[in-house]
Amino acid sequence: MDKERLKKLNEFANQLRLDMLNMALRSGSNGAHLGGSLSSAEILTVLFNSILKHDPKNPSWASRDRFILSKGHVSMAYYAALCRAGYFSEEELMSFNSDGSQLLTHSLVNQEKGIEISSGSLGWGLSIGIGCALSAKKKNESWRTYVLLGDGECNEGSVWEAFMAAARMKLNNLIAIIDCNGMQLDGVNAVMPPDKHCAMLDACGWEAVVVDGHDVTHLEEILAAKPEHKPYAVIAKTIKGKGVSFMENNADWHHGRITAEQFETAVKEVKCDA
Repeated sequence: MDKERLKKLNEFANQLRLDMLNMALRSGSNGAHLGGSLSSAEILTVLFNSILKHDPKNPSWASRDRFILSKGHVSMAYYAALCRAGYFSEEELMSFNSDGSQLLTHSLVNQEKGIEISSGSLGWGLSIGIGCALSAKKKNESWRTYVLLGDGECNEGSVWEAFMAAARMKLNNLIAIIDCNGMQLDGVNAVMPPDKHCAMLDACGWEAVVVDGHDVTHLEEILAAKPEHKPYAVIAKTIKGKGVSFMENNADWHHGRITAEQFETAVKEVKCDA
């Protein structure tokens, strides 16, 4: 990857972080899921800039790749990526979580805005992704389905049932990305480490790789790989709250309310990394 492209992708990821901080501030007492949203910035950056076949001017394009947000509580990161990719305006983005907005804490399906599914309960996104991948197979279509999960979400039994089913069906057009930030709402003890995810997915019949989830060069390289006969799992090692020192690896920011003072500090830190 050349330096100019690397700079562009990193700037996009930092813009997503700034957007999320602004959205969280405007959300006020409703709060926001900043921790897991910040950890997924580079993943969404690479997907929407390098990997996904999509067209903001034609969001219902039949040959588009499907992106399924399974860890639905981090919708603010998804909205920011969609906005910066051209699906809707910054003004609408900043309506997040406000009265009358279509951009809620958990996303509602809206094809015009590029939102493929309604999210909410954890553990069902991969199953929906299987349905999409099967549809493409049956129609002999070349588009692929990408599903973003959280490592805490992978405690759900339904996720592993889906992993096993996808391998049995040989869905090599299905890509699962696990945002492994090592934490969930109640801390770190119940979250499986990346190497364990990799071993279990390998045993389930997937091709699984571990990647630095904040390295856009490596993410792009790994996500562009196309396994011939198996579904593909990318286990992205990330930092919860990445980019803001007082949020990093801090379970208190799984969901929290940011003050004006905290906002100013966070923005300065993100801009310093740009």
